[in-house]
Amino acid sequence: MTTKLLIAGFGGQGVLFIGKFLAYAGLIEDREVCWMPSYGPEVRGGTSNCGVTLSDEPIGSPVVDHPDILIALNLPSLDKFEGAVEKDGSIYVDSSLIERKVEREDVKAFYIPATKLARDTGLSANMIMLGYLLKTSNVMPYSLAEKVIEKIVPPTKQHLIEGNLKGIEYGYNYCE
Repeated sequence: MTTKLLIAGFGGQGVLFIGKFLAYAGLIEDREVCWMPSYGPEVRGGTSNCGVTLSDEPIGSPVVDHPDILIALNLPSLDKFEGAVEKDGSIYVDSSLIERKVEREDVKAFYIPATKLARDTGLSANMIMLGYLLKTSNVMPYSLAEKVIEKIVPPTKQHLIEGNLKGIEYGYNYCE
């Protein structure tokens, strides 16, 4: 089984961190993994996206042109990538930053006000969105979250582990 994901938003929203999390989860599960970040020179505040491919067989290309799953954290990302999502794919929308609905009817759309929830709780919007993804997809088991976070958070930022895990848990338990 192969799953292609595209996470897109502005630099500083944690786009690359979500991608790194998913890629590392794939490594822990002994899957073939490709993680390909893309961002403008301004990084924080500029356009940022990250393609992740998780597969049970060798991956032929790192490019994610037609994702099975799109996580859109801002309107320009939804506008740019909505049409590229595979038929029967899924689109996750941060509905607190994106007012419009997904226009396609051949994909499943999920709306979660991740940024508003983050403001209200003091948690991270990207981790809330990630938790919701884990609940509503079969990308990876939720039980791996703690192991992955502990591995990818650098030693100088270990104090952020608990907050990241709380954000993932909050998103996982979020009910619309």
